[in-house]
Amino acid sequence: MIRSRRLIMLLLSSINMTWAGVEEDRLAEARAKMAEVVGRYQSIVDGADHSLDAVGLRVLGESLWSTATRDVGGGHPDDRSLYWARIAIRKSLVSNNKDLKTSALAQFELASRGFTSIDFPSTDHKRVLITGFDPFHLDEEIGQSNPSGLAALSLDGTKLVTAGGSAWIEAAVMPVRFSDFDAGMIETLFTPLLEQGGLDLVVTISMGRDAFDLERFPGKRRSAQVSDNANVFTGASALNPMIPMLGSEPLDGPEFVEFSLPAAAMTAVAEPWQVRDNRNVTTLEQGAAAPAMLSELDDLTAVSGSGGGYLSNEMSYRTVRLNQKLGSGVAIGHLHTPRVQGFDVRTELAMVEQIRRILIAAVESLR
Repeated sequence: MIRSRRLIMLLLSSINMTWAGVEEDRLAEARAKMAEVVGRYQSIVDGADHSLDAVGLRVLGESLWSTATRDVGGGHPDDRSLYWARIAIRKSLVSNNKDLKTSALAQFELASRGFTSIDFPSTDHKRVLITGFDPFHLDEEIGQSNPSGLAALSLDGTKLVTAGGSAWIEAAVMPVRFSDFDAGMIETLFTPLLEQGGLDLVVTISMGRDAFDLERFPGKRRSAQVSDNANVFTGASALNPMIPMLGSEPLDGPEFVEFSLPAAAMTAVAEPWQVRDNRNVTTLEQGAAAPAMLSELDDLTAVSGSGGGYLSNEMSYRTVRLNQKLGSGVAIGHLHTPRVQGFDVRTELAMVEQIRRILIAAVESLR
């Protein structure tokens, strides 16, 4: 077993998380347009004790996470209910406890994302960690789903049977907020997991384009001119790509890094969607390019990596960079799913099934 849970909880308690209330402000519209989805876990929302301390709030978050994973695994394949229940509980806690500390609320937030439930069994299984993202662009489509979040909820705590044995999957879901990334959420979660050498494969997942893309060359900088779920714009653009923060300092590291995924095995799982080994990047000096090797990007400034210039690319960059910095040797990288408009259960379930087969192929190649 990876004995990291206590350390993760300790480190997570130090994250300086902030909320502007923008996500909470969307609740009324969400309830009006999809009451069943938003109210799916209403009993947990109604039962939230507003006087809970940090430990109690963490337990509440873990209860919400486990309820959602069981629900999805039991035949309710929808990531949106967890997202909106988290927002509703957060709003209720803040409204009814004016003395609630942000650090205590953060314990609920992070636990409800699966962060404190990553716990691999002490067996000979290969250990696979995947992450998804919350729904986003909700001001354009309040009912938007995110297949990557559904994949995380569907596959968390499941066993993959492969030709060479078995693998165990643990999962978490990331926020679509720049502030959490700047505060070091990714590094805080992944450092103890990577340091202990207990992981075999890490695949971070988000929603992307028209097929599956393995993002070979993540870029360091932000350049997307779109807001996050808190309606924050960074001021970054293609002409002004910006380096993210890590706490009080700019994020260090090269302009581009390269994943360590077994791409040949993963791209072979090409039905029903193609799986591409995406090398497309953009630099200030040379514009768009598709380098064959990372060295071709030496001394160039990242505008967008293979994963783009938004938080999915940044998720990829931060995890790959950290893996290299720690010398962990874990196979790690990012997978973009095809994009869906709103919520399409049949299409998203097909994506989850293909992700499962992609992970099996990746694990088998690691033997």
